[in-house]
Amino acid sequence: MKEGPDISHVAALIGDPARANMLMALMNGKALTASELAAEAGVTAQTASGHLAKLQQGDLVQVRKQGRHKYFALANADVAAALEGLMGLAAGQLRTRTGPKDAAMREARVCYNHLAGRRGVQMFASLLARDYLRENGEAIAMTTAGAGFAGDFGIDLDALHAARAPLCRSCLDWSERRTHLAGSLGRALLTRMEDLGWLRHDPKSRAILFSDTGLVAFDAAFPTEKGTR
Repeated sequence: MKEGPDISHVAALIGDPARANMLMALMNGKALTASELAAEAGVTAQTASGHLAKLQQGDLVQVRKQGRHKYFALANADVAAALEGLMGLAAGQLRTRTGPKDAAMREARVCYNHLAGRRGVQMFASLLARDYLRENGEAIAMTTAGAGFAGDFGIDLDALHAARAPLCRSCLDWSERRTHLAGSLGRALLTRMEDLGWLRHDPKSRAILFSDTGLVAFDAAFPTEKGTR
C-alpha cells in the first residue's frame, strides 16, 4: 500500500448518491437541517442521520447547533472547490440537454460563498487584465492597484486581512472550465454586489439573478477585454 492521502475514502463518501445530493444542496453556502437534507437526498431521516455522521467524520461537513436544532454546512471552502471540480468532470457525462434553469446556473451562480459561472469568470479575468490581481501558478495576489479598487468598491480589506481565510483563491469553474475567484475577497465582492442591489439569489437553486441595472453596473465594474457587453 502506497503512503499518502487516502483519496479512495473521500471519493467513497462523496460517491454515494444520497450523500452527493446532500453535499450539492450545501453548495449554496446555507446551513440546512438533517430533515431538509433528507428531503434533498430522497431518504428517510434515520438514513440521512447515518450519512451525515459519515460526512462529519470525513471532515466534509460541519455541525452548528442553535437552540434545539442542528444545522449542517460544508466543512470549508476546500470541500466546495473539490465538489465544483467534480461537477466539471461530471458535466461531460450528461446525456440530456440542459434547460433554462441550467442556463441561468451557467450564467451566474453561487459556489459556496462566491460568484461562479460565466459572470464569475468574467470578474476574475477582468481583475487580472487590469493588474488588480496577479497569478503565480495557483497562487493569486492582490496588487496595490487592486487594493485601491477594492476599497473604492466598498470592501473592508483590513477586516479581510484580519480573518483567517485566504484573501484570494482560485476555483476551477465546472461549467466554464476556467478560473473564478474564491477566498474572502470573492465572498466580499459577492456580498457587496448583493448589498448594492445588483443581484439576488434564486431561492429554488444556486443561480444568481442580476437585475438589468445590475448587469450594466457589473459590466462597467468588471469589463471584458473586448469592452462591456
